[in-house]
Amino acid sequence: MDPQSFKEFSAEMTNFITNYLENIRDRRVLPTVEPGYLMPLLPTEAPQSPENWEEVMADIERVIMPGITHWHSPRFHAYFPTAQSYPGIVADMLSGAIACIGFTWIASPACTELEVIMLDWLGKMLDLPPVFLSSGGGKGGGVIQGTASEATLVALLGAKAKMLKKVKDQHPEWTDNEIVGKLVAYGSCQAHSSVERAGLLGGVRFRLLDVDAKYRLRGNTLADAIREDKEKGLIPFYVVATLGTTSSCAFDNLEEIGAVTTREQIWLHVDAAYAGSAFICPEFRYLMKGVELAESFNFNPHKWMLVTFDCSAMWLKDPTWVVNAFNVDPLYLKHDAQGCSLPDYRHWQIPLGRRFRALKLWFVIRLYGVQNLQKYIRKHVAQAHEFEALVLSDPRFEIVSEVIVGLVCFRLKASNDVNEAFLKRINGAGYIHLVPSKIKDTYFLRLAVCSRLSESIDIQNSWKEIKLRADEVLAEQPNSK
Repeated sequence: MDPQSFKEFSAEMTNFITNYLENIRDRRVLPTVEPGYLMPLLPTEAPQSPENWEEVMADIERVIMPGITHWHSPRFHAYFPTAQSYPGIVADMLSGAIACIGFTWIASPACTELEVIMLDWLGKMLDLPPVFLSSGGGKGGGVIQGTASEATLVALLGAKAKMLKKVKDQHPEWTDNEIVGKLVAYGSCQAHSSVERAGLLGGVRFRLLDVDAKYRLRGNTLADAIREDKEKGLIPFYVVATLGTTSSCAFDNLEEIGAVTTREQIWLHVDAAYAGSAFICPEFRYLMKGVELAESFNFNPHKWMLVTFDCSAMWLKDPTWVVNAFNVDPLYLKHDAQGCSLPDYRHWQIPLGRRFRALKLWFVIRLYGVQNLQKYIRKHVAQAHEFEALVLSDPRFEIVSEVIVGLVCFRLKASNDVNEAFLKRINGAGYIHLVPSKIKDTYFLRLAVCSRLSESIDIQNSWKEIKLRADEVLAEQPNSK
């Protein structure tokens, strides 16, 4: 493709993207295709000679769009948001054009240095303790991971390396395998599945602990579990506290948990993947009280802060343990500036390669400004409370857990089977999209405010659809009149 064709192609794609997003309400949220729909629409082999870009553009609606779930529709309320904005899209274009692989400082100095500065900007926006920042005067610093799942695993591996060193110093006769066999990590039973998966990938046992009536992990529960395991000869080494669980957006009691991990000298990692974006608003920072007691903290700007996927921000008080755990230093990756105050981020992550993701933070923060990002978060929270009020206005429904930020968990006052049929009816109609969850045998529906295009009228329209499907399902029940 020559430069002129690229200009024409990219201009046409920009128009398509803009029209798609600004008219996304006209599209059915859930696709109606069956598994395997795409095979008959494409040739069985790649073309031998080049096609023109106009043919590719024409095939987007014919081939791709029928199989898209429209995550940025204001009627998409499933999972949690995946962030998107025009500044983020343009930043991804530039990142793709530069196409550097920023694993070391010399591989592209701007890639590393902008990331250091952006993580300090972002940390200050959240009012993180200075000890987490590269400008905080200590060892701390931030890094962009791909996902919160990666951050949880990276922190676990750092904690594992730290505890191995500590135990080896105390018991030099013990082998690494003997020590690892005794290690145990902890998290809430409401923690994301990636937390337990980190234990599997890290080769250690992981205990998921019970929660209180508000679905929060408490300090006394953790302390009891640690005491039990130490009596068995096990070695507690790592705890994950979740701020904003996936099932119900519950917030573990970080202050209580941190007091336990500090006393026991155990690594505390904070997973605030979704809800962490709310902490740019001062009124929500009470939810992270005790964060100064953690060793690492993570949230995803790519969920709720208008930064396109992937961009998961992680801070470490002392990256040394992660760097040491991941440090493989072949000659072809060495450079003259190695060992300076700036990091080689290849030592802070699982993969070697990394894209220029800091551009997305830079573009989004500059082109929105902190005040408008705060306004966006507050707008979504207000819409969640608007939906909560609508649910409470109908005696057929109940709220399952406290609505704090942008997620509302609700159900019909009926059996789990009725609620399952209710959700199936909603998603089958395709006007809105919800997903369920289940806590302690209670099945419920989750409505997340996801789209940056969402307005009050969208919330009201979603509620009308929910009421309509409730009418249908309840009318089919044996006891209905």
